[in-house]
Amino acid sequence: MGRTYIVEETVGQYLSNINLQGKAFVSGLLIGQCSSQKDYVILATRTPPKEELNENLKHPKAKLDNLDEEWATEHANQVSRMLPGGLLVLGVFIITTLELANDFQNALRRLIFAVEKSMNRKRLWNFTEEEVSERVTLHICSSTKKILCRTYDVHDPKSSAKPADWKYQNGLSTSWLSLECTVHINIHIPLSTTSVSYTLEKNTKNGLTRWAKQIENSVYLINGQVKGEDCDLLEGQKKSSRGNTQTSHCFDVRVLTQLAMKRDILNTVADRCEILFEDLLLNEIPEKKDSEKEFHILPHRVFVPIPGSTVMLCDYKFGDESAEEIRDHFIEMLDHMIQIEDLEIAEEINTAYMSSSMNSQASLDNTDDEQPKQPVKTTVVLKIQQNIGVIAAFAVTVLAVGISFHYFSD
Repeated sequence: MGRTYIVEETVGQYLSNINLQGKAFVSGLLIGQCSSQKDYVILATRTPPKEELNENLKHPKAKLDNLDEEWATEHANQVSRMLPGGLLVLGVFIITTLELANDFQNALRRLIFAVEKSMNRKRLWNFTEEEVSERVTLHICSSTKKILCRTYDVHDPKSSAKPADWKYQNGLSTSWLSLECTVHINIHIPLSTTSVSYTLEKNTKNGLTRWAKQIENSVYLINGQVKGEDCDLLEGQKKSSRGNTQTSHCFDVRVLTQLAMKRDILNTVADRCEILFEDLLLNEIPEKKDSEKEFHILPHRVFVPIPGSTVMLCDYKFGDESAEEIRDHFIEMLDHMIQIEDLEIAEEINTAYMSSSMNSQASLDNTDDEQPKQPVKTTVVLKIQQNIGVIAAFAVTVLAVGISFHYFSD
């Protein structure tokens, strides 16, 4: 038996409404959540057309070899940033003309592996051995509307296609709940003699990688208490017909909730830093040297609900970006109509910023036992004052306060 995909009914309506408009095919992403037995698809979005390819794709005899994997994977990376903890790009879909109905499988296989490889490079965390490594490919013939659903084990390059079931369910995306947590983070990044000369971006990424391991190994509290594996997840938890708590199920939920929260924290911190560095590169803003101080505004997190669902997706907004620009980016990436009034900008107590300085007399406050007690040569401080996130499926709202990075060298 292959995997079963329970799909929000509106996803089926969306796929049915996609018009090839003279193109040979249209591809896109499937978004949802994995579980041990089934996967849940709550959103689909087609990849925006690349202007220079428009003419080639309009030819009815165009081959799927023209599928631009680099463009599709960039779309996947952009969309992945918009997903809260608990949601993933579960796979890809392709809608083709009848002429290409027998010529799609190799293209889908290449695409699903390319997408997963690209997103993995950007993650600060790794999947556990127990987690599902199968990703779905969906083919739809635009003429016959016939659907073929298959999966690949993306952790195995030699993986072959397996059949999978694709089942629609009405109101699926309304079943997600919300939780909240608060996180205080203070990161200290030691710099070797060599790494002092590295760029701020490289040192930040290296430091984030080490910090991510601490987050993954952190203690998880429920209502301020450590809960044992055999304890109720919540007060007043329902009993089974035999009078025993449903321990195994609740433990699974607790573990998955913990993963979702930790990964949302890791994702949103890394994404904000990456977006900042992309902005600096795009605008060709050089880093300052020596004793000059450098300040960069970090983007705020902006949320928008999936229509008819409690699940929130997110994007990131710099101070000079308008609400219209953020709305347009949502529409471009997700191919769903978004209203400006639906946007929710994360409240920030203080201005989020990155500051860096080079000072031969610099020293660090609030250092831990592993940090040098003598003055250090280099100090770079990055502060993200407040970040609010939403984790789907258990839809956990994350409140990360006072995130700061301290770079120091011997």
